[in-house]
Amino acid sequence: MQRYWIVLKRFWSTAIAAELEYRVNFVLASFTSLGSLIGSIFGLSLFYQTGYTFQGWSWEEALIVLGVFTTLQGFSATFLAPNLNQIVKQVQEGTLDFVLLKPISSQFWLSARTVSPWGLPDLLFGFGMIGYAGSRLGVAPIAYLFASVPLIFGFLSLYSLWFMLGATSIWFVKIYNVTEVLRGLLEAGRFPMAAYPVAFRFFFTFVVPVAFLTTVPAEALLGRVAIGWIIGAGGLAIALLIFSNVFWRFALRFYTSASS
Repeated sequence: MQRYWIVLKRFWSTAIAAELEYRVNFVLASFTSLGSLIGSIFGLSLFYQTGYTFQGWSWEEALIVLGVFTTLQGFSATFLAPNLNQIVKQVQEGTLDFVLLKPISSQFWLSARTVSPWGLPDLLFGFGMIGYAGSRLGVAPIAYLFASVPLIFGFLSLYSLWFMLGATSIWFVKIYNVTEVLRGLLEAGRFPMAAYPVAFRFFFTFVVPVAFLTTVPAEALLGRVAIGWIIGAGGLAIALLIFSNVFWRFALRFYTSASS
């Protein structure tokens, strides 16, 4: 583990140093994230302007869900997209050969090789929104620590789903449209699951686990989630993480290197 930690620090230090050569990009990314956040808040406010509320969700509580969703967006832009979108390029150009020859886990290398600071504004805005809404609701500080557990599970689940989609590039090569479909489905996490009909709630809970990514962490922060949902979120995250590794090893059996 110590060896992996040293490698990770070197990966990220060189990546950040390279990205900070273009510091104006961070300012532009911040304005882009702020504009997207304002649009999301405006879209949510349209439901509450006439006194309508999602069943059991006040305005501030719905803001917490949106804050969790924005945090996940920042996590994706910072850690997932810069790495996992490169899997397609590695397969197309045959440079995946060099990754497989390295004395380190290929999944780790592909998942952690770089990091992008341009997703940090979304992370900061997301946490800021959660903190603001939580303060309006009088959420206790210990509740944030409790809510961080299902949030971390959500990060792991999202990573696993994204990595498995990236692994399918070994068969289909160009999978950019598939990742966009995943992004589109995850957009449902902007709102509490109570906003959707029963059939959609089932789909976004047990088929595409959007509920475990946003609504469950929000309910954990509000102190009204059953412990079974936390356990379910943890079980799902661990199962997806293990399956992503198994799926990657299976996919590599069908990989034909550039030199073969």
